[in-house]
Amino acid sequence: MIRFENVSVTYDSAREPTIRGVELAVPEGELVLLVGPSGVGKSTLLGTVSGLVPHFTGGTLRGRVTVDGRDTRTHKPRELADLVGTVGQDPLAHFVTDTVEDELAYGMESLGLAPAVMRRRVEETLDLLGLAELRDRPIATLSGGQQQRVAIGSVLTPHPKVLVLDEPTSALDPAAAEEVLSVLQRLVHDLGTTVLMAEHRLERVVQYADQVVLLPSPGAPPVMGAPADIMKISPVHPPVVALGHLAGWTPLPLSVRDARRRAAVLRDQLAPLTPRAPSHRSHPPQAAPDGGRTPTAKESHGETRTSPPAVARRTLATLFRRPPVTPRTPTVATATALGVRRGRVEALRHVDLTVAPGETIALMGRNGAGKSTLLATLVGLIEPTAGTVGVGGRVPHRTPPPELIREVGLVPQEPRDLLYADTVAAECATADEDAQAAPGSCRALVSALLPGVRDDTHPRDLSEGQRLALALAIVLTGRPPLLLLDEPTRGLDYAAKARLVAVLRELAGQGHAIVLATHDVELAAELAHRVVILAGGEIVADGPTAEVVVSSPAFAPQVAKVLAPQHWLTVAQVREALS
Repeated sequence: MIRFENVSVTYDSAREPTIRGVELAVPEGELVLLVGPSGVGKSTLLGTVSGLVPHFTGGTLRGRVTVDGRDTRTHKPRELADLVGTVGQDPLAHFVTDTVEDELAYGMESLGLAPAVMRRRVEETLDLLGLAELRDRPIATLSGGQQQRVAIGSVLTPHPKVLVLDEPTSALDPAAAEEVLSVLQRLVHDLGTTVLMAEHRLERVVQYADQVVLLPSPGAPPVMGAPADIMKISPVHPPVVALGHLAGWTPLPLSVRDARRRAAVLRDQLAPLTPRAPSHRSHPPQAAPDGGRTPTAKESHGETRTSPPAVARRTLATLFRRPPVTPRTPTVATATALGVRRGRVEALRHVDLTVAPGETIALMGRNGAGKSTLLATLVGLIEPTAGTVGVGGRVPHRTPPPELIREVGLVPQEPRDLLYADTVAAECATADEDAQAAPGSCRALVSALLPGVRDDTHPRDLSEGQRLALALAIVLTGRPPLLLLDEPTRGLDYAAKARLVAVLRELAGQGHAIVLATHDVELAAELAHRVVILAGGEIVADGPTAEVVVSSPAFAPQVAKVLAPQHWLTVAQVREALS
């Protein structure tokens, strides 16, 4: 169905090809998963199938890509629209209408399908993706995950022969991701649709793939094979595969079910041992008499943890050492009986939340549960309709922004929403000015988080992970005691996520409180001290991470599911215990 013949792509500003010498054949009626570290050219390879590369992106395409016999060099994207359906990483860039139902119908209208056919397919898709209750909603009022489902639905209604999906579950809660993947499986098995998908959250998708294509590094030739074979050699793999490597299981498990069948001996080994839970301080570490800093609780107990390079660690510690928190400020933020109404939707109701210094809290829940609304209320973007909210002793929506950024900072779902300038240097200069910080403060942070990024780099030329790091540096320039992150791991591979976790742990150890809204259960297991689950705008669970997630079929990480009822959350915990 899809054939790549010696395909190379070189963008106008690049010295080397992003992908080089690709020779692949994707059979009809298979789900093929494209994996590899960030920046190896996965999105570029997908773009050559839809014709967006090079017709829309520019650059030079060498070789030949054919889809059902059509050459994408001579067929522009609109001439492939009846054959190829594409969903990119940014759903907002996909929409052309205002409401959910109109968006689902738009592609079929463009192809001239009969009204009766259009109506039937819209209804089918609304039911398949759980969008029926949202059919009349303006797309701008939907959560990020709901928008992603609408984007996927809009390419399903024309019934293309080929689906090209770039990070299709990145903004979806676990249940919604399962629904979407179930729909894709049905299309593959029942209708013979060919699906080519790139995804970083391999724990969600690898067990569904017929074949896996690995791009090991930029410009390196791809390797294609059965999922189990590719996972043996892939530098990126899900936790259940990492657990299989650690335990020496052959063949490697791809699903929780496979791993549980082999885990009896491992559970017996771990039974007398106790997982090390994340701990947090009620105040940041003090400067030690020798000029260093007092060890954190984790360090005092000899815990080995992933951390940034030494220079980055020293830079962060120097920039963010804060005075000790006094008994008069035992909390960083509080919400009491908080309620928020957005139009017809009661987004939050009766929310009670307390955030302590040095604490990391993961907000979880299905799409539309109110997580982003709660973060926006804490940062003053939304005024409560009931109850009270306070951050650092201030009322956020009544506090001038120049004062508020010294108390709280938000990194939104789309980091580029904070990026307006043409260069990294200009972004940093503006951040220093806005935060009334010493010149060079933001740039020092960028150097710690993003070694090697030049001052003249345009933010749009950065990868998703690099843009996140730049946005994080801009927010941290104000040295806020409270840091809010909305879906911080979208578009990040496992290595980039590990670097983010290391930075956030360092900040929490210095007394910063962190609240992150996430659907990434593996991130919550790795980082959070507490998990707060929202449903319908209300808090339905709030407690230590292990207690909340282990008993949850939706929000438990893979290791917890494999080793239940024991309270192990991560491969790192298991490795440390066994060693």
